[in-house]
Amino acid sequence: MGTSYPFRIAWKRGLGLTGPARSAYGGQAPTSDRRAHSRPAADPSDPSLGPLANGCLGDLTAAHVTDCKHLESLTQTKAEKFQLNCVPRHESAQKPERTGVFTSGVLSVLDDYRISLFFTGHHHAGENLMALLKQRASELGPPIQMCDALSRNMPAELNTILANCLTHGRRQFVDVAMNFPQECLYVLETLKDVYTNDAEAKSQNLSPEQRLKWHQEQSGPKMDELKTWMTDQIEQHKVEPNCSLGDAITYMLKHWEPLTLFLRVAGAPLDNNVCEAALKKAILHRKNAYFYKTQNGARVGDLFMSLIHTCELNKLNAFEYLTALQKNASRLASAPDAWLPWNYRGTLQKASAC
Repeated sequence: MGTSYPFRIAWKRGLGLTGPARSAYGGQAPTSDRRAHSRPAADPSDPSLGPLANGCLGDLTAAHVTDCKHLESLTQTKAEKFQLNCVPRHESAQKPERTGVFTSGVLSVLDDYRISLFFTGHHHAGENLMALLKQRASELGPPIQMCDALSRNMPAELNTILANCLTHGRRQFVDVAMNFPQECLYVLETLKDVYTNDAEAKSQNLSPEQRLKWHQEQSGPKMDELKTWMTDQIEQHKVEPNCSLGDAITYMLKHWEPLTLFLRVAGAPLDNNVCEAALKKAILHRKNAYFYKTQNGARVGDLFMSLIHTCELNKLNAFEYLTALQKNASRLASAPDAWLPWNYRGTLQKASAC
């Protein structure tokens, strides 16, 4: 995956073989041997993903979620086909509820770290987050969920504190600014002040509670004025509700509470930009390698994307980290919590001191 080549091309050029294996095959190998050599590269990293997912379940600040749809479908492996044939005929005859393939990104923001997880399959982002949070300790309160306002991001059973992306609301007005310049300028200038206040809070390294108070004092009055203005535009029929500007105003008013969660809950983010950027990893891989052929291939791809992007988010060298996992596969399997991207160097130092 790291080469950004389709699998067969990477092996043809010798990128998938090292040492004696590469010399023996001259840079090429039969399909069966390719699988035998590539499988160990994925399996030892599997234990590290469990603790990485557990990090998303702890005392997180916010969980950002989004997904993208793929035009391709995943074919079944022989094992998957065997399992399907074992299902009674009256059950297997039922059509699956969903055939589309999605890659979901779940990005967890903690105090000091960011954790990125990818899930590819037939489930939407909200469903993947719900499955992840089922493993969360019951005594912990519901986390903040930052996403856009699509219904598929918010299953009815999902228990979270919902925050919607303010950038999505802003984009509604950017798209119609040419037709309604004065009205949109007022909205965009107001949101610009909110983002300026948030940047100032970050520059001062304010705590979540201090940031909340800062936004309530600086951004709260401006957002109240904006809501009053938008409500007046609709109720006083100054704007046609069915026109493009009316749609933008209606979107903001309909989702006002989750859009302004940052004014009521400490640590609530303004937007979902960080997760939208993370999902570009999956889009880039889809472009370079033409997506995945099987569900198992997607699982391995998600594994490596999760590990690599988590390293990037925490400004760590992903290549050095994955190399350390391969060299210490047995230790990783016995103590995966000690081999996370931000603590594996300490584990290596302790091992070398022994």
